[in-house]
Formats: sequence, structure tokens, C-alpha cells
Amino acid sequence: MTTIVHRNRSTEMNLMHEDMARAHMDARLRQARELRPGAQLSKARRLANRAERASQQARLLLARAL
Repeated sequence: MTTIVHRNRSTEMNLMHEDMARAHMDARLRQARELRPGAQLSKARRLANRAERASQQARLLLARAL
């Protein structure tokens, strides 16, 4: 009887840990989905800044050539 009770408790604890891990993973995935648009926006800003610098450099080279 004691072995069965112990085994049930052990199984319950394992299931609790699995549920907690699953909930943690779901929370992390939700957080990643929420942060994704922000990351895309910052990447777009970096690319726009890089393009602006390249444009300014090209205008400067053109002005020097004239």
C-alpha cells in the first residue's frame, strides 16, 4: 500500500513539473511573439539608417567629383 501511495505521489509530482514546464514554455513563446514586431521595427530602422548613410556618402562623392 505504501509503495502505491508513494508511486502515485511521485507520478503526481512529475505531472506537476511537466505542467509547470509547459506553462513556462507557453509564456516564453507568447513573450517571443509579442517582442517580434519590436525586433522587426528596430531592424528596419537600422537598415534605413544604413541606407541613409550610403545615400549621403554617394552624394558627397558625387559633389567631390563635380
